[in-house]
Amino acid sequence: MTSLKLTLVTGRSLNQGRWIDVGKLTKGYYESVALVELDPEDFEKLGLKEGDRVKVESKYGSVVVKAVKSRRRHPGIAFIPMGPWANQVINPDTYGSGMPTLKGIEVSISKTSEEIPDFKKLFPQIFQPESTGDPPESATGETKIVKDVVCSFCGCLCDDLEVEVAGNRIVKVGKACALGVSKILHARENRILHPYVRNNGELERVDLKTAIRKAAKILVEAKYPLLYGWSNTTTEAIRVGLELAEYLGGCFDNTSVICHGPTILGVQEVGYVTSTLGQVRNHADLIIFWGCNPLNAHPRHLNRYSALAKGIYAKSRKDRKVVVIDVRETDTAKMADFFIKIEPNRDYELASALRMIVKGYDIEFEKVAGVEVEKIKKLAEMMMSAKFGVLFYGLGVTMTLGKGRNIEEMLRLAQDLNEWTKFVVLPMRGHYNVVGANQASAWTTGYAFAVDFRRGYPRHYPGATSAPDLLNNGDVDAALIVASDPVAHFPAKAVKNLLKIPLITIDPKWSLTAAVSTVVIPSAVAGVEVEGTAYRMDKVALRLKKLVEPPEGVLSDEEILNMLLEEVKKLCR
Repeated sequence: MTSLKLTLVTGRSLNQGRWIDVGKLTKGYYESVALVELDPEDFEKLGLKEGDRVKVESKYGSVVVKAVKSRRRHPGIAFIPMGPWANQVINPDTYGSGMPTLKGIEVSISKTSEEIPDFKKLFPQIFQPESTGDPPESATGETKIVKDVVCSFCGCLCDDLEVEVAGNRIVKVGKACALGVSKILHARENRILHPYVRNNGELERVDLKTAIRKAAKILVEAKYPLLYGWSNTTTEAIRVGLELAEYLGGCFDNTSVICHGPTILGVQEVGYVTSTLGQVRNHADLIIFWGCNPLNAHPRHLNRYSALAKGIYAKSRKDRKVVVIDVRETDTAKMADFFIKIEPNRDYELASALRMIVKGYDIEFEKVAGVEVEKIKKLAEMMMSAKFGVLFYGLGVTMTLGKGRNIEEMLRLAQDLNEWTKFVVLPMRGHYNVVGANQASAWTTGYAFAVDFRRGYPRHYPGATSAPDLLNNGDVDAALIVASDPVAHFPAKAVKNLLKIPLITIDPKWSLTAAVSTVVIPSAVAGVEVEGTAYRMDKVALRLKKLVEPPEGVLSDEEILNMLLEEVKKLCR
């Protein structure tokens, strides 16, 4: 049987993003992530046709997925959207950074007749809830248009949305991207409407007080609980979560640990030159996207803040040069003026080569990181001659080997460039309030993520007190998950250990984590059913609006966490 040795990268896709809020237990989500995109030539080499299944094998595991012929060219590179299927073959080792290695993994791919595992096959204990949505009567009543709504999907936090509300139902979302529309318009779908507690392997409906008492008992009896998530809720709720973690002597971690944790490590080492997105919009004449694909992950970023934005001094696309650096040709790469295809896991080398040229040193090789030196010199010249340059970087840099060291070299590159011109660096943050989770954690404890309270005061040891490492090593004996879905996004090894311990989930919607939990508590959707504060990717704080009322009896994360904290204190007296 023919097999190919390829390099696997995982990441977000636009289709995956659309289905997240419709429901992760739906057929649509399953079909959007249980697949592998192959270069057309690699697809032909394997003798595949559309709809065929392939087995993807790495030294860490194997999985069967659907084979899809990519619209873009990336020979030697296989792409699987982030999700439970990709997690079966990724490298769980964080190499002391807290970040598992989700990109640049050597895999073998071959055609197979085996079936693609469904949710039940991957997680036998999963609870299949009934689908929920808006009751018809909720659309009756006065119609109003709410303007200047902040979108609570990604780190762009676009604050110009117009939402039409009829009665207590959202009927139209204007000015948002496909991801923002899905988040707001489908807010009432796939909802958890009642608390549940698992008895004899089955989730049974209970009242809120019973669920709170059960959750508090689990946390108090645990020797070392993990409190994880936080990036899809308000900063006010995060503050209460930090107090709860300190009181319990547990570990507090947020989702930056599997996205931009390496960014925080890099900034701690060397500092960085940065700006707001507004400054980029008005001034930047050179925009570099390194290891990110905003057209899929942050669809309005280019129009509002970067390449296509109408600024004061850089007035249009004609006034800007756009460069994309990536291991594969992406949708964003197709609209760039200059595309550099880099070899996987060699971002540090390319950044170092650029620094050498900026500093006036010669490079004695014909290629660095698979890129011709002449191309590198051309890019360096573009950087040095820009009036205002910006380097946006994404998970293609943080999830590969090198992690925080990659970021350090990029930050130093920007610092070097400021000897010639104005140059700034901005990470492309994912969840809408992941920066808020970092900010609240940092101003409360001094550390942005992976905070350990076992000794009664905060300590920070990435690679030891980060959620993936704690779960990989089986170090925690209970977990509280707030506004996150680690079962869908953590390496299979970590998930296997997570399913062995009591698990409490506070979330508006049924996720894979909620469906396998011991206690499930529903909450209101921040930015739709409850207001609060969130931080944009450039650390600008914005106020989320309340558009409609939450389902009857459903409280905000902040209110639930305050109740849980009070119950924990009662049990500890």
